[in-house]
Amino acid sequence: MRGILFRLKTTHREPNDMSARNAFYAQSGGVTAVINASACGVIETARKHRNKIANVYAGRNGIIGALTEDMIDTNKESASAIAALMHTPGGAFGSARYKLKGIEENRAEYERLIEVFRAHDIGYFFYNGGNDSMDTAHKVSQISKTMGYPVSCLGIPKTVDNDLPVTDNCPGFGSVAKYVAVSTQEAAMDVLSMAKTSTKVFILEVMGRHAGWIAAAGGLAGKNPEDAPHIILFPEIPFRKREFLKRVRDCVSKYDYCVIVVSEGAAYANGKFLAEAGTRDAFGHAQLGGVAPVIASMVRENLGYKFHYAIADYLQRSARHIASDVDVKQAYAVGKAAVQYALQGKTAVMPVIKRISDKPYRWKIESAPLGRIANKEKMLPRRYITKDGFGITEAGRRYLEPLIKGENYPPYINGLPKVAKLKNKPVKPIIGSKFVV
Repeated sequence: MRGILFRLKTTHREPNDMSARNAFYAQSGGVTAVINASACGVIETARKHRNKIANVYAGRNGIIGALTEDMIDTNKESASAIAALMHTPGGAFGSARYKLKGIEENRAEYERLIEVFRAHDIGYFFYNGGNDSMDTAHKVSQISKTMGYPVSCLGIPKTVDNDLPVTDNCPGFGSVAKYVAVSTQEAAMDVLSMAKTSTKVFILEVMGRHAGWIAAAGGLAGKNPEDAPHIILFPEIPFRKREFLKRVRDCVSKYDYCVIVVSEGAAYANGKFLAEAGTRDAFGHAQLGGVAPVIASMVRENLGYKFHYAIADYLQRSARHIASDVDVKQAYAVGKAAVQYALQGKTAVMPVIKRISDKPYRWKIESAPLGRIANKEKMLPRRYITKDGFGITEAGRRYLEPLIKGENYPPYINGLPKVAKLKNKPVKPIIGSKFVV
């Protein structure tokens, strides 16, 4: 029944029809401080090419917005409102942790997606996300061809975890790295001032399930042995309790205090997470229950030191007030490039950042096939981790430092950052039938 209704309401388009098509943009997975800058890059660039892209429809709550035909008409937003996305954290159109299954496993979802695209004359699909999202964009590009309705599918990189391959770094990472480095430095100064008579150990838990890029960023807070953080616990280095406790004891003995940055994905040699809660999220990943209190308990029970811990959680990925200027510019650049590549006829690619030099830091945007990126993770290289496994090397510092450079402060009103206020007016449904996700 749905297919019949859809045919009645869809205008036939000839293969050589070069008139303007619509674009669909969706945000996916955990958001970042700068994902809206990528959205801004997409929408502003598309608006400069009205002869080819009539409008950009945004998915309300990510890809779910396409599956349920619940889309937002960004053409209803003023130029100033779209520009304000540059300094607005979160996901302006709503994101979702929803992974489309394999084509053969659930072909109906992909057919529904193409059905909605066809009904709304959508010829461009921009998917702003991480590893799983690149896989979805790749699959949609394939099935759209087999269904006789080719769609230009482009991935737009986004992940605070910095674990997408091919690209030098991922938009979203530079800002979370800056937040973690600054927070580590400031908290360390607080702890040191009280260490003689009070807190000896401070633990900062940061994101990073399998890759330790964010934890490594904490290492930028200090350069000398006495500087914090004194210990970094990476997912890539198996946790050894005896060595860890000895290091904590030595640091307190030498410096009066010990600051630890621990990745949520810190694990034992057998692969078990220190903080695994035994549940899984929507993408099938192990749900982690907080490693900082686990580490704190070890310190208290074995060494008896007074401690404090903090879990950065959403604060680290939403801290637009202290975003890296490099990160903001790169996030906009990949959104802009995605549209430009689509207009050049490219599909199944993702804009990637290529580092040209460290000092001065120079970079450019290139394209890479989604097949080289989808469902792959880039771990923190061993050469970026010190021999003892508790810190970052000079090579790691050279990689990380340029990514947190520069400040890009948002405008403030009454002491608080000003953020975009979008209308988010819906696109009128055409198919009309319900699709349950």
